[in-house]
Amino acid sequence: MKIAIVGATGAVGREMVLDLEESSLKDIDLKLFASPRSQGTKIDFRGKSHTVEAFSLERLAGIPFVLMSAGGSFSKEHSPGLVAQGSTVIDNSSAWRMDENVPLVVPEVNRAVLKPHHPRIIANPNCSTIQMVVALKPLFDRFGLDMVQVSTYQSVSGTGQKGIAELSAQVEAQLKFKDIKPQVYAQPIAFNCIPAIDVFHPSGSCNEEIKMVRETQKIMGMPSLSVMATTVRVPTFNCHGETVSARLGKAVTRDELLAAFQAGEGLVLVPEDDYASLPTSRTVAHDRRVFVSRVRLPYGQTSSHWVQFWNIADNLKKGAATNAVQILEEILKEM
Repeated sequence: MKIAIVGATGAVGREMVLDLEESSLKDIDLKLFASPRSQGTKIDFRGKSHTVEAFSLERLAGIPFVLMSAGGSFSKEHSPGLVAQGSTVIDNSSAWRMDENVPLVVPEVNRAVLKPHHPRIIANPNCSTIQMVVALKPLFDRFGLDMVQVSTYQSVSGTGQKGIAELSAQVEAQLKFKDIKPQVYAQPIAFNCIPAIDVFHPSGSCNEEIKMVRETQKIMGMPSLSVMATTVRVPTFNCHGETVSARLGKAVTRDELLAAFQAGEGLVLVPEDDYASLPTSRTVAHDRRVFVSRVRLPYGQTSSHWVQFWNIADNLKKGAATNAVQILEEILKEM
């Protein structure tokens, strides 16, 4: 099976290599591509060293599946050409997510939109959206869903290698009492929280919040679902956390909520209210699953339409690379 990764030397691209290596897919003939400055880089895959090539459409001719993690403008320019050559492109950027002709896929939630298979672009959703809809799906299926409110705590790896490098350099500078000069973010990220991500919209929302609203509506198949989001960049290297409040279609008990999460696909429920057991950025890093804990109703109520929970996942894994590989696995199941 010929598979290509474009953007293989980036943070998400390298995770795609690891996820493919550990996937159920057998006999993969892997080709790695990146920009000319990364040409010649060596990356190991299943015990063999692979050399990264400079991207060109011609070099990908005859490769049926392309995992794309090279940015939105690059994908806009080259993905249609790849499809014209017969490739299915699973794109990790925001370029195609809201295109009405492009499926936006989280397999646990809406795998049915992948059928029937044919060469096309398939969009990988925003990392913060992916983990939230995985957690919302079992609630929607059992109880209905009327409204979602979410606050995120998003790590610097969501900005890529440059975000990781900036936090690392700033922590070192801060501890040595040196001046911090932010470059990637408008303010220092070390020992700080920045309460907006991406550019602002005239409405007061930032782009990251708008993505969560629109993508959740599309993936859940609920164009009128009310979603309010506040997205925050925090000084952690990996994993995005979320506090999610949802109004369900019917009143439920806490036990009913726990049972729904326990049965949820791709979810790990941590029911214990114990600090040592709570899933955090440190404990779930490099895990492919979505973790849910702190499940509760409004204080003093034994049954309510409103529920709240903590939701956390590795944004480079389930929030990006893992979800893309799972989309590929879903397609191949039907072939």
